[in-house]
Amino acid sequence: MSPAQRHPTMADVADRAGVSASTVSRTLRGLPTVSPEVRARVQQAARELNFAVSRQAASLVTGKTGVVAVLVPTLNSWFMGSALSSLGPLLRAAGRELNVYVIPDMTERTSFFERLPARRNADALLVFGFDLTDDETARLDDLGMPVIYVSQHAEGRPSVYVDDVAGALKATRHLLNLGHRRIAFAPTTGATGFSFSSRERLLGYQQALTEAGIPLDDELVVTMAFEDKRGLIAGVGHLLSLREPPTALFAEQDELAVAVIHTLRQARIEVPEQMSVIGFDDHQVAEWFDLSTVAQSPSDMGRQAGELALQLIDDSEADHTRHIVLPTQLIPRATTARRASPQEDDETPQTPS
Repeated sequence: MSPAQRHPTMADVADRAGVSASTVSRTLRGLPTVSPEVRARVQQAARELNFAVSRQAASLVTGKTGVVAVLVPTLNSWFMGSALSSLGPLLRAAGRELNVYVIPDMTERTSFFERLPARRNADALLVFGFDLTDDETARLDDLGMPVIYVSQHAEGRPSVYVDDVAGALKATRHLLNLGHRRIAFAPTTGATGFSFSSRERLLGYQQALTEAGIPLDDELVVTMAFEDKRGLIAGVGHLLSLREPPTALFAEQDELAVAVIHTLRQARIEVPEQMSVIGFDDHQVAEWFDLSTVAQSPSDMGRQAGELALQLIDDSEADHTRHIVLPTQLIPRATTARRASPQEDDETPQTPS
């Protein structure tokens, strides 16, 4: 049976191009170890035979699947969407595919760590924002492939993350520089898998207050969720009912900051005249609402994680403990303002008795 009467193989392409099957594999995977002249011959032969490279066939030659796997707690987030939107094209340009494993609940999580499907189907695994147990981390260590931790610091393992402490310091110092001394912090609930960032942002907030000589007050740290309207109202109500209410609030995420601003305005608390509010992320909503925030770039994080994965796959001598820490940037907008002086507070019109 001729090649035209059956599905063409890599050997058929190699025969037509006058090269070895391994050269065909390297060419069709986009590796740089093939001369331009040979690459052109192989690509022409593949087109003439309507040949599409098989990942399974290529793996027999190279020992690689040509796939990078990603483990995520959810796809329903701005952060994940931005990170994967830059990671996917980067991998495709390198001749590799992206395989995404979503484990949103404990049933899926247990199944994944029991089966470890990435062991047979990928050359590297990117783990986005998971709080792993020691047993789960050990299971990933035994995969026999590079495992890169994204949006979290993993000691002794390759990691790509933003400097959350520095970002929270910037946000809190901005409020301090505007004269605020009663500053609340609102961590989030429901942000699946991102407790590393949450802890780091709380630490940065506390460090800024401590360096300014302001005692920490646990009553000013109130956990809220922007999806939980009743809980959000209760959290804001708690802050407003304190003997000394805050004059500023640092929300862990922009979406939460916007929800807090809406709740304050419903209660006739003007932002920023009576309460300054700052967020973290530079989510699209931050610009729409003219929200002061600390900007991070999930797309840069995804790109850096992808480049690190490719390096670790292709170079056995690469540093498998490397940490890439990305910067943040303060973006002052219209929801933060200088705190009114005591004299200005005293000038507030009083209702006659």
